[in-house]
Amino acid sequence: MAAPRPRVVILDYGSGNLRSAERALERAGAAVSVTADRVAALACDGLVVPGVGAFASCMRGLAAVDGPRIIDRRLAGGRPVLGICVGMQVLFECGVEGTEETMGCQQWPGVVERLTAPVVPHMGWNTVVAAPGSRLFESVAAERFYFVHSYAARRFKVDEAAPCVPPMVTWAEHGERFVAAVENGALSATQFHPEKSGKAGATLLENWVRQL
Repeated sequence: MAAPRPRVVILDYGSGNLRSAERALERAGAAVSVTADRVAALACDGLVVPGVGAFASCMRGLAAVDGPRIIDRRLAGGRPVLGICVGMQVLFECGVEGTEETMGCQQWPGVVERLTAPVVPHMGWNTVVAAPGSRLFESVAAERFYFVHSYAARRFKVDEAAPCVPPMVTWAEHGERFVAAVENGALSATQFHPEKSGKAGATLLENWVRQL
């Protein structure tokens, strides 16, 4: 008898691009539902936090469905969470867009700011420098992934003296270096869109689903 597929919830808080993520995760081997239901989001094997658009509007949408507390409770229990694009950005301390500063979910230190580059937004395929030992990038560390963003975390402070294992940070470059992905225990995230990244993105999602 085949093992049951891991149950994954894509948190529906008004952000776009939910259906392509749903299809990609289903192909990766998960049983997927798209919902804002708090009980389902807490009970599933893996929670995906998508995100498209402005940091501030995504945080308002998340707050409306109790998203920050759902994320916090899952992580307190070691339950996996995956953030994608702005769904990654909102995991940092705050985001700055123009003169507006918005508090994020504060899972990681750092500020999400506008990229300094000749062309913004950063739109298209790019390579990454995967963190040594990365499980997300297993067998795809040398591949290209699809990015669409104007803002990013440009620094990630790692406390190497802390008693816990430090986060694994993957970097990319567009005008300047920025955080492309983070793996931090049960919490993982990508600045790029794995669901739009062809075979490489499909493999990355398979790697995440396999960990659930």
